[in-house]
Amino acid sequence: MKDHTRKDIDNQEHKTDAPEAGHEQDANVAAGEEFAEELSGAPGEKLLSELAEQKEKYLRLYAEFDNYKRRTARERVELMQTAGKEVIVSLLDVLDDCDRAEKQIQENGEKNAITEGVQIVFNKLRATLYAKGLKPMDCIGKDFDPDQEEAVTQIPVQDDAMKGRVVDEIVKGYYMNDKIIRFAKVVVGQ
Repeated sequence: MKDHTRKDIDNQEHKTDAPEAGHEQDANVAAGEEFAEELSGAPGEKLLSELAEQKEKYLRLYAEFDNYKRRTARERVELMQTAGKEVIVSLLDVLDDCDRAEKQIQENGEKNAITEGVQIVFNKLRATLYAKGLKPMDCIGKDFDPDQEEAVTQIPVQDDAMKGRVVDEIVKGYYMNDKIIRFAKVVVGQ
């Protein structure tokens, strides 16, 4: 019996709500028409101009954020490429010492287990640094380039083809990821 009375109450509520719902829809349509009429006047134009202004601000902000993302991604890549730059620059003196020691070993001409072991260590150091983006400059015999090389001295040369060219390299220059990290110190023929 309780179920029956509950259904009756629900039905009565639905019957009374139905006419009001239709009345509310008519009121909403009328309000929407009034709003549209209000928009067509001067205040509506003001709202439309404000909307256009806000849209322009949004587009500018979006473009600025997009540029920010690109710039930070590019900076992140550059940082990763040059992250070990300071360490590698400090190891260049060690690499120079290795080159000098290697020349001494070759000049002495003696081959034994110690010299071969030292040679292996030098090659391993070079290979590791080259794998990190280090690349030596090749200057000897080429035209002097003041953008990449520092002329320490000039010496007279007998061959006219060597005038203005690098005759000797005192300190080797290096690139890291195609950027100069140390200029070569050279002797130029005159």
